[in-house]
Amino acid sequence: MRSREEWTSVVDLIERIVGEDDLLPSVVVGVRTMVREAASLSSADITGHTRALLFAATRALAARRGPSQAELSFVEDLAVTRARQGVPIEAVLGAIHIAERTIWSRARETAPSAGVTPDLLLDARELYDDWAEAVRSRLITAHRAAKADPDPRTDARDAVILRRLLEGGSAAALAAAEAGLPTAGGLWALVARADDLPAAAALERALREYPPVLCARLDGLLVAVLARAPAPRAVRAGLTAGLAGPVEAEELAAARRLALDALAAAEASGRSGVTHVAEVASLVALVGRPDLAAVLVDRHRQAWNTLGANAGPVALAVSAWLEADRDVNAAAGKLFVHPNTVRNRVQRFADVTGLDPATTFGAVDAWWLCRTWLARA
Repeated sequence: MRSREEWTSVVDLIERIVGEDDLLPSVVVGVRTMVREAASLSSADITGHTRALLFAATRALAARRGPSQAELSFVEDLAVTRARQGVPIEAVLGAIHIAERTIWSRARETAPSAGVTPDLLLDARELYDDWAEAVRSRLITAHRAAKADPDPRTDARDAVILRRLLEGGSAAALAAAEAGLPTAGGLWALVARADDLPAAAALERALREYPPVLCARLDGLLVAVLARAPAPRAVRAGLTAGLAGPVEAEELAAARRLALDALAAAEASGRSGVTHVAEVASLVALVGRPDLAAVLVDRHRQAWNTLGANAGPVALAVSAWLEADRDVNAAAGKLFVHPNTVRNRVQRFADVTGLDPATTFGAVDAWWLCRTWLARA
């Protein structure tokens, strides 16, 4: 049985070869030269899928296991994609064979200098062959099924990959590799409303100026995964976006939720532009606890009843005043009322609730209560 140190050395060798700058370009040239049916595919397409397969194979070797469910799901997606592109399964398998031959040829050449013995390399190759056989079987099955169902997929490629990214876990790491995003070193998740189509389209164009980036409309939102934080000018005036990161690919599902929380908090506080979740952490904590908001509202139900028809204007004045850092003139300008009106309404709120919005925690409770009142009204 191989020791852990021995196995680590052979995995390190494979990872080093997969990471060489000229490996994927040489594979692309080989595929286009030797597999005629794949010549029409773009370099980015071939590179992305090859990178993802090599990445998955290396992870399997490191763990000394067969393909995971996430890896097989990716393989099925690849098979369906190639079937829709009219690429026969023989060409798909031929392209994979070229990549395999390239990487193992380099491994044999560099193994002696890396201290990897021939028998150790053979053990790794046998484990890889077992993994690859399961992958080829799933490829063939999924390709045949896709050919039998001629209806094309409705999702765009970016949306399909983006959904896999947002699943988190190993599926996200594979999708990141396929899309050309770094699988280590940090990714950023951005979320914006897609209701304003021209504004959303402008934001998408701006984000795509700094590749690699994946961008698509999902569930009524514009969602993007980026390899770097977006430039401030990417979001035009008046548009709001939430941002979270940097995180590893496996953590993108959580980052997307945080970015959405940041968007909601930014909208609640009247912010525009890109708002990182760390900038509104306190607001996110408040917005994310509707149970406590309900308790707060219930406690001050009598105050709401006492204010009657003035409850809405009072809540607006208090929240605007607090969001303007207690600047009466700024709040009055935002509400188009006299500054004395703002002062009077803030005082009225304090009288009926017993909360003092001039204190730190009183301001937090006052803002939260007023925003909840307004949302429920």
